[in-house]
Amino acid sequence: MVSQKDSGYRKNFSLIVTFIGLISVVFILSLFLAFNFSKKNIENDFVSAKANVLEESIKPYNDFFLNKLPEISFYNGYLDSASASKFTDTILMQYPFVSRVTFYDTEVKNERYEDHGINLGDFAIGMKNVYQFGKSVHKDSVRLFGQNEAVKGAGLEDFNPVTLKLINFIQKLDTTKVPTQEDLFSNFTDIRHNRIDYFNIPSFEILKVYKRMISTKLETEPVYQQDMLSFELDPNKIKIKNTRPLLYQNIRIEPITYDPIDTTSEYITGEITLGGPFSDYKLYFTSSRDFVKKEIFSFFWPIAALLLLFYGVLVLVAFLIYRNLNINHKMFKLQYDFVTNLTHEFKTPVSVIKIAGNNIKSATSLSEKEQKLYGKILDEEADKLNGLMNKLLAFTQIENKAITLNKDSVTIEDFIESSLDAYALKYPDFEVSYEVSGFKTFITDPVLLGSLFDNLAENAYKYSPVNKKKLHITARMIKDRIVLRFRDEGIGIPSSEINNIFKKFYRIQNRYNQNGSVGLGLAFCKELVNFMNGEISVKSVVDKGTEFKIVLPYNN
Repeated sequence: MVSQKDSGYRKNFSLIVTFIGLISVVFILSLFLAFNFSKKNIENDFVSAKANVLEESIKPYNDFFLNKLPEISFYNGYLDSASASKFTDTILMQYPFVSRVTFYDTEVKNERYEDHGINLGDFAIGMKNVYQFGKSVHKDSVRLFGQNEAVKGAGLEDFNPVTLKLINFIQKLDTTKVPTQEDLFSNFTDIRHNRIDYFNIPSFEILKVYKRMISTKLETEPVYQQDMLSFELDPNKIKIKNTRPLLYQNIRIEPITYDPIDTTSEYITGEITLGGPFSDYKLYFTSSRDFVKKEIFSFFWPIAALLLLFYGVLVLVAFLIYRNLNINHKMFKLQYDFVTNLTHEFKTPVSVIKIAGNNIKSATSLSEKEQKLYGKILDEEADKLNGLMNKLLAFTQIENKAITLNKDSVTIEDFIESSLDAYALKYPDFEVSYEVSGFKTFITDPVLLGSLFDNLAENAYKYSPVNKKKLHITARMIKDRIVLRFRDEGIGIPSSEINNIFKKFYRIQNRYNQNGSVGLGLAFCKELVNFMNGEISVKSVVDKGTEFKIVLPYNN
């Protein structure tokens, strides 16, 4: 039966080992897949996060284009060189990518221009003055053109394209419908390579007058002021905002045609077009694979930690199952040994009683001596059976709190003396001495106290060599507590077994308890002491002896 049970436990342990091996393989595979997922995710981020870098980098340009340019219209065409200089100074300071601004002070009239203007019917738009502003512009070159003056420098070619665009819009204008702000902005703005030209936007009523001026000579011969600013942009002055510094090692602006031939497989590259006036340029991204690996691992470690936590939980569950199986296995073995020893304990007196009974039965006549002998044998063996059953019953009752303390006054010296007399009759070769100090009587249950003394004395006698069957008992009062010590000179208890000796059915494997030990003696003592609201402890040295210390409450 035991071998079958052991085989079952071995199978369970094999299943646990197999389970741990399986989850370990799954864990390693999960780590591999998690790393590949992290790598793929970061590579995808390398592609998708470029748009965020572009968006953040061109935010100043968008602010300039959508918010600052329309401010020109607030002047209603009445910008002069001073106000234009002040306006452009704020732009040059706020937007470093604006390198130069050309201001065209123009006017629209119902009279044709002979020079430096564009005419369509009786509609004419021409330049009065042209100024240039910028950090690199020399002070002598600020004014490029004035009425009745020659052109001093380049830049006048920017006037014609946007002016023709404006005239084309006026020519097609539907005077019955107010144009949208989007239509106005797109037709009064011209975006070219590294340049933006912008005319201030007049009111709808003025636009209708402009349209009439194309085909009609108005009596009032009106003259309107128009301001045009041409902004020269430098894409290399755009401040790149690297929103993913752990992903992009280097970002720079390159021409759209840039295609390096010396890029090796050790680098990951990407690009995205700037757009607008910078459409001939792109953001060029480069990162070494070792650099990107850091980001991959920063993404991978939290996943690995979760997988490790899950794996740890599974291993812990497997360990707890293993531990419970191991405990159950030990408990089964203890119970099996208990039943075996208990059977032996019962079988020996029963066999003796049966033999004595058979002898009495088969004898034709018994002498007085034989009658006394068989009577003594039957009486002793019956006492053994009764004592064993009483111990089992008492242990069960105490463990289940099924009995109550029957307290009485105990004179400690008389109690010990009576116990010693009983030991002398039972164990003639047992030397027992005692010492009492600090008190004479105390209140306790004398029956339970007697069981405690008997078990510890029997234990001392049983586990002592033939020539060292000695026990010294001390009873002292220490700080209102009764302290009892039972010190023998027996074989001692190994330190590895100290924590187990008070467990039920537990037996230390040695030659002194091969037979006749149930494994309840010290467990019974511990239950007794706990039931009496006390404490029990032990210290022992192998081959030197053992001392049990019992502390009980003092009631008097």
